[in-house]
Amino acid sequence: MMTDVLVAHAKDVEKAEFYKKTYVHVALAILAFIGVEAVLLNTVPAELIAAMFAQRYVWLLIIGVFWLASVLATKWSLSQSKSTQYFGLGFYILLEAIIFLPLIYIAMAYSGGQVIFQAATLTVAMFAGISAVAFTSKRDFSFLRNIIVIGGFISIGLIVAGMIFGFNLGLWFSVGMVILASATILYQTSKLKDSYATNQYVGASLQLFASIMLLFWYILSILMSRRS
Repeated sequence: MMTDVLVAHAKDVEKAEFYKKTYVHVALAILAFIGVEAVLLNTVPAELIAAMFAQRYVWLLIIGVFWLASVLATKWSLSQSKSTQYFGLGFYILLEAIIFLPLIYIAMAYSGGQVIFQAATLTVAMFAGISAVAFTSKRDFSFLRNIIVIGGFISIGLIVAGMIFGFNLGLWFSVGMVILASATILYQTSKLKDSYATNQYVGASLQLFASIMLLFWYILSILMSRRS
């Protein structure tokens, strides 16, 4: 039976169960995202998808709503109620599918899905490699927290400025975001045992899923920019 003790203080069998459930939920979240994205692509009119990125202020509003809603989803996913945790994760998956809709639509029209498969393969490979480093290294990655927080604020500022003033952030910004997302995954994975109780695997999976999707977004953006 799972308890609410911090993972770092749990028995080995409870730790193993926590990690197993966390990564199973990450995998299920990715599969759910694929399913929801497929439904949206087949039901949302192309004109509406185009309108999402045709007007930069509309896109700015979408990102603002997404940020606020993601804070709520994260809070729900860490609730003591299991049904509320799953509601938070499901809600966040839906948000990610909506925010990804224009990018996936363009990628599908551009390469018929080939570039999406390549980006997904690279993302999974990088996530597996970073996770392996986090679990096998004896190093303390706490120093990454301040870098991630500062980098996050800078990136949000640049994204908002780019939308307001209409300039393209370019390839190097995407490369920087891949590095930031990778650092976030490394930090989050290394701190799983210190940040969550053994019954909070749904919330832990949401955090990892969010970082994976950030990594996927910018890898896909880089691959598309190289082909254009």
